[in-house]
Amino acid sequence: MKRTVRHLADGREIIYFDQPGAPDRVAEDTRDLPPVSAASEIRLDPLTGEWVAMAAHRQTRTYKPPADLCPLCPSKPGKPSEIPESDYDVVVFENRFPSFAEDVVGEPSTVDGFGLVPVRPGRGRCEVVCFTSNHDGSFGQLSAKQVRAVMDAWADRTAGLSEVPGVEQVFPFENRGEEIGVTLSHPHGQIYGYPFVTPKTERMLEVARAYQAEHGRPVLGDVLAAERKSGARVVASGEYWTAYVPPAARWPVQVQIVPHRQVPDLPALTDAERDDFADVYLDVLRRCDALYDRPLPYIAAWHQAPVHRDRDLGWLHLELFSVLRAKDKLKYLAGSESGMAVWINDATPEQIAERLRAAG
Repeated sequence: MKRTVRHLADGREIIYFDQPGAPDRVAEDTRDLPPVSAASEIRLDPLTGEWVAMAAHRQTRTYKPPADLCPLCPSKPGKPSEIPESDYDVVVFENRFPSFAEDVVGEPSTVDGFGLVPVRPGRGRCEVVCFTSNHDGSFGQLSAKQVRAVMDAWADRTAGLSEVPGVEQVFPFENRGEEIGVTLSHPHGQIYGYPFVTPKTERMLEVARAYQAEHGRPVLGDVLAAERKSGARVVASGEYWTAYVPPAARWPVQVQIVPHRQVPDLPALTDAERDDFADVYLDVLRRCDALYDRPLPYIAAWHQAPVHRDRDLGWLHLELFSVLRAKDKLKYLAGSESGMAVWINDATPEQIAERLRAAG
């Protein structure tokens, strides 16, 4: 992979990931941009013990621009974008409207000075990952070679963000579809470098720690073995990965793609594992789009081990889920889900898996 680091007009870093032998990236960002100003902070909820981020400056971020003004497309004469070049393979750049940023100022304090609710600067890093220069494409329409390039970019940036002072967890993800809340339709994802370990990861680590202590084995390893043996919820599989509907699925469409070997994060994957993931994931995405004969809105979230602790308990995996429960019906997170975090699914995991298998 050819990796080229450049900078945008306001100083933000942009990194091009190209195939070997590609032309050098030399175009300059000619826009007149103000400096990025992020005033993020995090506050600790005294009732749950969970950190909540406050990023009021994001209210002014780009919202559903017309296709000819898409900031993620390559630049054209008279229409400069976030990517100065006329074309690209995969590109990553610092978010102009970040939830967390390295240069956030401030010192630890508490809300109103009462000592009850700790406040910290929202230091971290947020990046945008553009999967392709094709505005009308999608991740599922990429070739296996293109997916492998994205995998390498994810791994590179996971390693890079893990070195940022204060970052405790790195989270690559993709939001797809207006039903999910996407405001830029160009195929892209994001990577967050959080200044804390997220609540979901903390809970998963607690469960993994207790299971390991009782059984001497990783819980996800046993779940994976059981799913592969049963086959009732398996959607797709390869030499190194298996995709299945989790046995306690919350969402009307939900798939976990798990490597057969326990690794903490994306950089730990071998070349063969990265190649195999591309085949398995593309199979899953094509089934998802065929499920309702329309592009499926989804979130695809990488679960990685924390940067500085519990690396032995983490087991890398990708979780894809959708709010679409029928071709024209959404699952709303109403009273039970939103109020009490108790999920009620309108379909069984076995039914979800059978529908996805049939969609293939």
